[in-house]
Amino acid sequence: QVQLVESGGGLVQPEGSLRLSCVASGFTYYYGIGWFRQAPGKEREGVLYISSSDGSTYYADSVKGRFTISRDNAKNTVYMQMKSWKAEDTAVYYCAAARRPPGTRWYRDTEYMCWSQGTQVTVSS
Repeated sequence: QVQLVESGGGLVQPEGSLRLSCVASGFTYYYGIGWFRQAPGKEREGVLYISSSDGSTYYADSVKGRFTISRDNAKNTVYMQMKSWKAEDTAVYYCAAARRPPGTRWYRDTEYMCWSQGTQVTVSS
């Protein structure tokens, strides 16, 4: 059974930091992991992506310099480290496994074959 399990969400202050984890299991192979988020009343948007093969990354402009993505292949885990929060970062965050190398289409839902359950991150002072 393929699945992605994420953890680490919660309430965070604007000056605080938070790390989300995404653990993959049951996969024969996946090409990379993307992080997405969906704020109330908005469409889901791609935030970050990291390739499983060479570790190359893509970032949404809205999080550059504030969010970083990394991986531990031995643990089948991808991390998203977040800081310098903005109110618009409040959302449900998801990780997803890419079905093929997405390249510049990394932010599109259709590039992914499996999704995590989602975790709420709320920015509050």
